Amino acid sequence: MNLLLLNVIVLIYLLVTMYLGYRGWKATKGTEGYMVADRKVHPYIMAMSYGATFISTSAIVGFGGTAGLYGMALLWLTLLNIFVGIFLAFIVYGKRTRKMGHNLGAMTFPELLARRFDSKFVQYFSGFVIFVGMPMYAAAVIIGAAQFIKTTLNINFDVALLIYTVIIAAYVIWGGLKGVMYTDALQGTIMFVGMIILLVMTYSHLGGISAAHQALTNMASMVPQNLAAQGHTGWTSMPALGSPWWWTLISTIVMGVGIGVLAMPQLVIRFMTVKSNREINRGVIIGGIFILAMTGVAFVVGALSNVYFLQTQGKIAMTVAGGNADSIIPLYINAAMPDWFVYVFMLTLLAAAMSTSSSQFHAQGTAMGRDIYETLTGKKGKGSVLITRIGITLAVLIAVVLGYILPGNIIARGTAIFFGLCAASFLPMYTSALYWKRATKAGAIAGLVTGSLVTLFWYLFIHKAESTPLGIAKMLIGRDVLITQMPWPVVDPLIVAFPLAILATIVVSLMTKPPSQEHLEECFKGIK
Repeated sequence: MNLLLLNVIVLIYLLVTMYLGYRGWKATKGTEGYMVADRKVHPYIMAMSYGATFISTSAIVGFGGTAGLYGMALLWLTLLNIFVGIFLAFIVYGKRTRKMGHNLGAMTFPELLARRFDSKFVQYFSGFVIFVGMPMYAAAVIIGAAQFIKTTLNINFDVALLIYTVIIAAYVIWGGLKGVMYTDALQGTIMFVGMIILLVMTYSHLGGISAAHQALTNMASMVPQNLAAQGHTGWTSMPALGSPWWWTLISTIVMGVGIGVLAMPQLVIRFMTVKSNREINRGVIIGGIFILAMTGVAFVVGALSNVYFLQTQGKIAMTVAGGNADSIIPLYINAAMPDWFVYVFMLTLLAAAMSTSSSQFHAQGTAMGRDIYETLTGKKGKGSVLITRIGITLAVLIAVVLGYILPGNIIARGTAIFFGLCAASFLPMYTSALYWKRATKAGAIAGLVTGSLVTLFWYLFIHKAESTPLGIAKMLIGRDVLITQMPWPVVDPLIVAFPLAILATIVVSLMTKPPSQEHLEECFKGIK
């Protein structure tokens, strides 16, 4: 397959994507259509949109590359993704979210929380957290896409980044959530097929499942000394319990992403796009199979890339990648796979990145237009849709700028930061909104502010991975971190901020006047 044919395939894909965005634009008649797709989305489209938004190049390239560093231990994240990100998210949270969202006429995640607790502060503060906190995650996704396009087509990284974001911006700004979800369904289907082919070809290339995994186990003695000193014990075993390597894997990667998915604004909104719980039930099986194929394959292939590079170059994956985990998957695909699959996989990654990026930009835009602008000014209607489109444009520009300036090895980290922030800031309040009628407005605000501020403080002054490069702690207190005693510098903010936010929500709620019975009846109407 030559470059001309590749260009034709990519062009056809982009034209179909733009057509679906156009269909979304034509079908969008008002604010409800733009924000929540008129609440009439087919279960397949909802489930594939949820999965394709959840899984992006940050999972395939970033976390796949991270598996090349950490090994098969990352499969704990796959288990958590399926159990928490699909089963609990759909059954425990999704059904009540859909019904309560309908009862209250909510069109965004912050608006659902705000109307449940009758608080404008909850809405605009949550919108602010989303708009300010998501750019790092958005940049991580577009970096992953641009890295693979650069490696595959041998073009300038900056050019790849720019072309990619312009195309997404076009259909998100005009098509609204319908345009996003229509394209997500197509992109999710492409992703699923591409990843299944990748898994089969990888095992075939390495001599089968048993041979490949045994070869990876036998590489334990090749763990670099600096990583072994941090607790790395091999690519098919868990890190040493309590070591820095263990804390980073469990608290940041597995727990941060595995739990944070429950309160991701761009995912929660999917539950409010269907008309009944039947659609959500159907979505569980579709979503579970999709997540297994996406994350399970990415993590297995990322870990097994070490076997391939050892057999062909005598080196482990991180050495071949020059220390940049974000390059492992692109390098492996381009070196190990035939040309035709390289092009197919590029299409898979384009689909993965575009589905997530479009949802991120839509979430940021609605945070600015609906949650911040409308709440603070009281102006509704076409004006808020215009501000939403302006917000999407700003979100795209910020992500592109960050994509140019952020260093390597940022994809998995940037993703984990936002997932952890959402868990600490939103999850206690969100869970209380759905299940605890005694939760109060003051308690919700206390949990929201506590989770957000403790997370920010921990990143600035405690967590070494962020506090050292930021340099704020060094400037104010003369050292990189406020607490030097292990394991605190490697403990993720989620481990501290999340329990404190739960405690603040409960204590303040019990100390303040409960909501009126009339308000609770409106919120929980039809919810058993």
